[in-house]
Amino acid sequence: MNRREALRYTLGAGLAALTQPAWSKWESAENRFKIGACDWSIAPAGDINSFAIAKQIGLDGVQVSLNTKNDHEHLRKPEMQQQVKAAAAQSGVAIGGLAIGLLNDIPYKSDPRTEQWVQDSVDVAQGLGVKAILLAFFNNNDLRKDKKGTQVVIDRLKAVAPKAEKAGVTLGIESWLSAPELVAILDAVGSPAVKVYYDVCNSTVRRYNIFDEIRSLGKGRICEIHLKENGHLLGQGEVDLKKVRQVLDEIDYSGWLQIEGAVPKGKPMLESYIENNKTVRAIFS
Repeated sequence: MNRREALRYTLGAGLAALTQPAWSKWESAENRFKIGACDWSIAPAGDINSFAIAKQIGLDGVQVSLNTKNDHEHLRKPEMQQQVKAAAAQSGVAIGGLAIGLLNDIPYKSDPRTEQWVQDSVDVAQGLGVKAILLAFFNNNDLRKDKKGTQVVIDRLKAVAPKAEKAGVTLGIESWLSAPELVAILDAVGSPAVKVYYDVCNSTVRRYNIFDEIRSLGKGRICEIHLKENGHLLGQGEVDLKKVRQVLDEIDYSGWLQIEGAVPKGKPMLESYIENNKTVRAIFS
């Protein structure tokens, strides 16, 4: 190597060293978000065909249901977990999360059967390799103006939280409650394994300032995000997704963004979700 070649090599190596951190930071930002969908939004709840559908849409993962109205056991059965794993592997689409939507009909706040469901969901999450479990608090499980029901939920979450902590799994509360009301529950439970599953559409419907709420909850209290619209495609309804991206950047959120709903009346689901996926990727990557 002559002097000129040595100088060129040194300059090139120095330039690479200077630019590498910036490239790594850019690459990290691009990989911050994974885009999935709820199985009940793209197929019947609990249907393993949701993985093949998710592949057609171009999604990264599927948020699967622990159980259904017709099968309270479902993923609590090891053989069913194996079928879900096989469907995910065959499609190349990840198991993106776990949800207990049946709590809306059979409430965690009052039905003793649900205690075991939530306890078992931690084991199922471990078996499927997911880190967050959505606990739904709507319809019969609504906590608004229900102090007694809220206290039952706090007590039951306290009982399961140590198991979730040990497993490295988070239980996420999705509800109609405001951020301060949710923080009061989290503080009462007092466990890092219990957080908020934030739905930008639900909170918009309740006329909460979703941007202030996300800031106030912060990265430490939000486990995952639902991107949803009622009767509109994403980006064409009430939720300002670009501003959602900005505030998620502010709190340094990374992880799953699960698409729910967002199918206009009369528009096919598959067509709608292909468009929704494109919209989300354009904004969040």
